[in-house]
Amino acid sequence: MQTTDKPTTRYTHRHERAVAAAAAIFANKGYHGASTRDIAEKLGIQQGSLYYYFKSKEAALEEVCLTALRGYVSDIESIAHQPGEVESKLKTAIAAHLATYEHNNEAMKVHNEQRLYLPKERRKQLNMLGSRYRQQLEGIFCEGVSSGQLREDIDCHFTALSLIGLCNYWGAQLLRNPTLRPEDVTENCADILLHGCLARKAATSDIEPQTDTQVN
Repeated sequence: MQTTDKPTTRYTHRHERAVAAAAAIFANKGYHGASTRDIAEKLGIQQGSLYYYFKSKEAALEEVCLTALRGYVSDIESIAHQPGEVESKLKTAIAAHLATYEHNNEAMKVHNEQRLYLPKERRKQLNMLGSRYRQQLEGIFCEGVSSGQLREDIDCHFTALSLIGLCNYWGAQLLRNPTLRPEDVTENCADILLHGCLARKAATSDIEPQTDTQVN
């Protein structure tokens, strides 16, 4: 007897729609201003039917926040394990982080602004995902240090957290300001991270040798 995964696929699709609807409601009304009725109306279903996807409003918020993190954790794990120069990996990581705000903007907004409304027990998985992201990014910096591609005296933990903060800030700005171009923001973030703000000294080979002049 053949089995089919169509019911599972249908449920997955409907569940994704339910999470997207919850994200839109929470992003627009805030956790305390939203209700399960609002989410159900957004989906076009009866309030009681929402229980099929979420047992409570709290469970809906948790699922939205998890959705926000799962994608970009998967991205950084893929980037960290691919071959290539560390500079290229870091630029790709920045671009992927910012793209999450562009493609999953409502869920990211809810995660960043409302996750603390969840009780401590419900935040454990979120914290684990956040730690996994930071550890993978930290690993890229450590790889750069050990291979001589980055300065040997940098604090990889501190630098990874700093990059996350930089990307989160500019990710939020991309949502607020449609005139910003993601590729420009990515390039600027990478430039600040990799080259800093000090004026770049000319390479020795670029300096024209001075000829000795004899004073009579």
